[in-house]
Amino acid sequence: MSAPRRDALASPVLVLNRSYQPVRITSARNAFLLLYGGRAHALDEDYEPHDFEHWSTLEPGERDEAVRTPTGALRVPRLLLLRGYNRVPRTPLRLSRRNVFLRDGHACVYCGSTSALTIDHVLPRSRGGGSTWENLVACCRDCNLRKGRRTPQEAGMSMRREPVRPTWTVVVQLTGVRDPLPDWEPFLGSLRSRRAS
Repeated sequence: MSAPRRDALASPVLVLNRSYQPVRITSARNAFLLLYGGRAHALDEDYEPHDFEHWSTLEPGERDEAVRTPTGALRVPRLLLLRGYNRVPRTPLRLSRRNVFLRDGHACVYCGSTSALTIDHVLPRSRGGGSTWENLVACCRDCNLRKGRRTPQEAGMSMRREPVRPTWTVVVQLTGVRDPLPDWEPFLGSLRSRRAS
């Protein structure tokens, strides 16, 4: 039995501003709307921009996804270059369980385990610790029970990294994509280094 085929219109497309900086990830469906409306150009494998009229004449390659239309196959772009937008949005990242797990790489900050994850207050709530980016960490159930209502220092536990408020909203969004496309790599270097720091 073959695996179900993914809807090509749901494929992720990396959107770049006029300075070729990543802005967000959108679906191919939205990318086609931007492309057809003249608000963006699609970039080919050589990173050359194409408007919709020219893009629709390009034949899909072997590794390309395509959408069937009455006039033939329409290649799904992997990169979109906005024509009239040059900012990088600085939206504050919402504090949530999912985003704490993303920030901490879906691993316990104490032992590195990836199973039975929960959220731990570094300074326990019973001692005045609040629910803030700097006080919440991903923690496995065993480490959470071991730490209890103590601080990591009191429990003799060390953290693999200090909890901080993330400033890399695009990287968080990218971590939701299991396999970033190879065509995106030249545009992700600065983001990956920002995440590592």
